[in-house]
Amino acid sequence: MPILNKDMTLCISLSARPSNLGTRFHNYLYEELDLNYIYKAFAPTNLADAIAGVRGLGIRGCAVSMPYKEDVIALVDDLDASASAIDSVNTIVNDNGHLTAYNTDYSAVQRLLTEHEVPRGYSVIVRGSGGMAKAVAAALHDAGFARGTIVARNEATGRALAALYGYDWASEVADLTAELIVNVTPVGMAGGAEADHASFPAAAIEAACVVFDVVASPAETPLIMAARSLAKPVITGAEVVALQAEEQFFLYTGIRPTPDQVRRASAFSRLP
Repeated sequence: MPILNKDMTLCISLSARPSNLGTRFHNYLYEELDLNYIYKAFAPTNLADAIAGVRGLGIRGCAVSMPYKEDVIALVDDLDASASAIDSVNTIVNDNGHLTAYNTDYSAVQRLLTEHEVPRGYSVIVRGSGGMAKAVAAALHDAGFARGTIVARNEATGRALAALYGYDWASEVADLTAELIVNVTPVGMAGGAEADHASFPAAAIEAACVVFDVVASPAETPLIMAARSLAKPVITGAEVVALQAEEQFFLYTGIRPTPDQVRRASAFSRLP
């Protein structure tokens, strides 16, 4: 990485509980490609002030994680179709003070469903109704998963998301089962109050054919570990992060890293 200098381009991430995944991923590729960029993660105390800083300081790119994916919409100038279609943002690009918001989660989820060859006829349970859940539900629906249930304690957002894609709504998983189960809540996330909890009950994990957890830190969440112990195929949050970060990297720099570079950057991001 170049020595810090006045011409260095800064990109950042905003999250309630930042990890080193994005920081390591992007900085690895900056060094690999000899770019005069640097990436830093932040936990903002005030979202509006943080976005004003992005604009005012000329910060080129800003990744947006839970719980800011919806709240940030009011603070940008334009929404790309990827974000406006689902009212959820995970990426902001700053062009000379003009902020355009994107969502690269949607395309990452669709790519993973294809790469893992998940049958489109599977029934689905999506646990969560926030910004990331919107991206997941939209990706599932548009990929052809027609039978689904949104599980969310917030009845208003849960019902709204379910109705948008013709899915059912439930407040709890309880005895529900499906062939594909997807966690899109912070349950299992490192540093959280429920870091040691699996986001689905044992019966739902046992009944599933594929288990998907979007939590990226740790990659081996309690849900993923429970699924592996039953020899279930899994899709991890680390995989989501790598694919969506690849697209972010392109939006920030205009350079598309090779698949091998993405694999190596992703592996580096997960080192202890």
